[in-house]
Amino acid sequence: MALTCSLSNEVPEQPVLSPVSHCVFERRLIEKYIAENGVDPINGQPLAEDDLIEIKTSPIVRPRPPSATSIPAIIKLLQDEWDACMLHSFTQRQQLQTAKQELSHALYQHDAACRVIARLTKEANAAREALAQLKPQAGIAPIPAAMPVSVDTVTPMTVDVSEGGEMTEHVIQKLDDTAAVLTAERKKRGKKVPEGLAAADDIRGYKQQSSHSGLHSVSTPGILGLDLCMSNTDRVVTGGADKNAIVFDRKSEEVVATLKGHTKKVTSVLYHPREDVAVTASPDASIRVWSIPTSSCSLIIKAHDSNVTGISIHATGDYLLSSSTDQHWAFSDMKTGRVLAKVADPLSSAVTCTQFHPDGLIFGTGTADSVIKIWDLKEKANVANFPGHTGQITSIAFSENGYYLATAAEDAQVKLWDLRKLKNFKIISLDDGYEVKSLTFDQSGTYLAVAGTDVRVFLCKQWTQLADFTEHSGLATGVKFGQNAAFIASSSLDRSLKFYGH
Repeated sequence: MALTCSLSNEVPEQPVLSPVSHCVFERRLIEKYIAENGVDPINGQPLAEDDLIEIKTSPIVRPRPPSATSIPAIIKLLQDEWDACMLHSFTQRQQLQTAKQELSHALYQHDAACRVIARLTKEANAAREALAQLKPQAGIAPIPAAMPVSVDTVTPMTVDVSEGGEMTEHVIQKLDDTAAVLTAERKKRGKKVPEGLAAADDIRGYKQQSSHSGLHSVSTPGILGLDLCMSNTDRVVTGGADKNAIVFDRKSEEVVATLKGHTKKVTSVLYHPREDVAVTASPDASIRVWSIPTSSCSLIIKAHDSNVTGISIHATGDYLLSSSTDQHWAFSDMKTGRVLAKVADPLSSAVTCTQFHPDGLIFGTGTADSVIKIWDLKEKANVANFPGHTGQITSIAFSENGYYLATAAEDAQVKLWDLRKLKNFKIISLDDGYEVKSLTFDQSGTYLAVAGTDVRVFLCKQWTQLADFTEHSGLATGVKFGQNAAFIASSSLDRSLKFYGH
């Protein structure tokens, strides 16, 4: 005889007995009633859940639904079940086929990646060998003397890219000859410290000797570039936000020349290594070559379509390397203004800085997407890349021995790269938020100077800091060593040119 719940009048699934009223209840119903009322629903006597007595009964088999009580209904259920099984089987086969295709595609990609890695490894090894075994032919072509220029006869000549020539055999031979002589001189000199070079202890004791803030316009303050004359390091050229470049003599403390002509600020300046000539570059997309004795512009080179971000003079003194936000670098003849080579890197963003290697057969560029690239000048080919910085590259500098490259970006770090091994061997971490604007080695490669939030000097090889000059009230934009590091010059957005020494 089946039990019946006293509350629902249905056969209970979990029957329990009340010891108070001796009635049978469905557990879930009586527990809910007790929780709300605390008494037996039949006689009103107090009752707790713990008082309930579980009744053991046989499992209840629910009757079939009316739809499964006839033969046609049962056949319909079997048909539905068969269809469900077939649909599940089809779905499984479809998923299996998709998985096979994805696996096949992954195996193909893996094979292609292996081939690409093998090719890149081969190219990297070839580039490493090319950089390690860079030994041009001996001999050097004579360097023509500078032609005297009269202020009355000088008319700036503008040469556009459309008038450019090409790197002839004569040009390539001149590059090779110069590199051979420089390499031979470096080997002959070896690791000897130049006589008269300032010692590390001397630099530790350097103090500000003089400060000059009246060189550029007060209305548009800021010196954006700095360079020294290598043959007479008392001569300094600066580029300003006032669109002018100034040549200043440190000893006489007088302005030697004021170079006017750019239509926008002068961001890069160079002093010719052997001639009394200056080169300036500007966001007005032009490069100007100036005769300092006459303060006149003798040549305007239009090698780029956008801001010129960096310039570097080749060791011959006859050629100029330039970079631009138009994603190109250009190699131009400083005598004629002709653009001998102009190369774009389609995988790169704006080129933000550039500098020749001391031998002049390779050079480096920095980009806005944080990559330093090494180029073979004669082949016009990118032979090595140095990633790792964050933010655009702000400055690069080769050491005098040609083995090391210092780089800086918007990440408060200076990285040192070994060009023989093509790897980073040292990271100089600066203060958080430190902005590096300029890097330079002294002529012996013994010291490295960093200009930015302040001016710092490091001893190479040990890479320890020797000095920290904080006299500038604005961002330092340039720094250079005097002859034998006897003094240090720096420029700043505070419109001042400062000299440090004993």
